[in-house]
Amino acid sequence: MSTGCGSGVACGCAGDAPGGGSGVTVSAPVSAPVSAEVARVNGVALHAPDERLDAGELRQRACTELLRQAAQLAGRLPPSDRPGERGAISAQACAAIEALLDRELAVPEPDDAALRRHYEASGPRYSTGERVNARHILFAVNEGTDVGALRRHAEGVLLELRSRDAKQPDAFGQAARRWSNCPSGAQGGELGWLRTGDCAPEFARELFGRPEVGVLARLVHSRFGLHVVEVVAREPGVAQPFEAVRGAVALALRQQAFVTALRQYLALLGGNAALQGVRLDVAHGALVQ
Repeated sequence: MSTGCGSGVACGCAGDAPGGGSGVTVSAPVSAPVSAEVARVNGVALHAPDERLDAGELRQRACTELLRQAAQLAGRLPPSDRPGERGAISAQACAAIEALLDRELAVPEPDDAALRRHYEASGPRYSTGERVNARHILFAVNEGTDVGALRRHAEGVLLELRSRDAKQPDAFGQAARRWSNCPSGAQGGELGWLRTGDCAPEFARELFGRPEVGVLARLVHSRFGLHVVEVVAREPGVAQPFEAVRGAVALALRQQAFVTALRQYLALLGGNAALQGVRLDVAHGALVQ
């Protein structure tokens, strides 16, 4: 399988993440840095006193801790289990949370009418053979990265490129060579022609099945970091009949239902918890990827 940039180095155009896992991941949008006060969930600290987190990271840790404690209360995780450093949880806690969610979340199976409505409303999402010619600037997130500062920097580059003068046709390439943490930066961020299988799924979701050409209006988040992406050209795919993609449609709707149920469950847990130094906005923040 092609890695897109042809380097074999992990980036948002690659299909596999380094050190991947299948555990539950609760995520939230990145926002402004929070105060140095130690945030807690039912008395359990979410970070070290000298660790600075932005509001999105803090909500992510709070949601994960709520689920970890719920697994303990349900008897699925020993009371001796404790969160690790920098928000990490044990493999045992991860498995217990997944078992807890399997039991607690009611995820209805979509009926045929719902499947067909989703299929008809999704346009090119269920086509095959679509190709996108793209380039990107990767702002990598590594251990110790100040994600809030990195996001502000990436958003500044994005704004500059979207408002660039037409007389600066190579502005994107220049920015990629200067800022990108992907080896493709040396070639101006060029990824070449990509199909969905060439990309990490979260990267492909933002790139395919939509009409935009040019610099995308928002940053693309992937397991590798933040990306400023420009679509240079598109080749449309061929629409697939409903029966051929029925399984994929059902999977998409089940995922949507799971996310909704998880948000409701987290709202319930948060409402019954003693929260210190963190505010949960489950409706707009926490979800499972």
